[in-house]
Amino acid sequence: MLNRLHHFAWKCRSIEETKNFYSNILKLPLVKTIKKTHVPSTGLYEPYEHIFFELPDKSNIAFFKTDNQLIETNVDDWIIHFAFNVNTKEEVNYWKSRLIQNKINVIGPTNHDNWIYSIYFFDPNKLRLEITTDISKKYQDKSLQQLDNIKNANIENYPRGAS
Repeated sequence: MLNRLHHFAWKCRSIEETKNFYSNILKLPLVKTIKKTHVPSTGLYEPYEHIFFELPDKSNIAFFKTDNQLIETNVDDWIIHFAFNVNTKEEVNYWKSRLIQNKINVIGPTNHDNWIYSIYFFDPNKLRLEITTDISKKYQDKSLQQLDNIKNANIENYPRGAS
């Protein structure tokens, strides 16, 4: 059974620029660097560096730097993207402010049919990124139930005055 994403890989134009963006701006730790002269899966001679940044769930976003040009696609740049999840709309808004402070253009926030709330921006490699949170009724109902449980627990434990 597939249980989680291990990594998503893309090409980068600069290892240092990519490390700075993902480590310093997005605060993701660089957990692995691989440097090889041959591609292990094909045996082809293609010197490369492969770097991995880890998310809290242990999945990774990874990049290859080779001597070749960046990937060119015939797909609109808004289609291919990587979405990071956060827990609240406030966290999405925090990231928007942080990105703007780092002179990164941000689109949004965008409410997608009351399902997710997202912002969009590009990394130094022209890969579109999204930071999103679930705002669906299912999620809201669960959050409201958790708040009710906390409120009820606090009321039951609230000290009562003398009667």
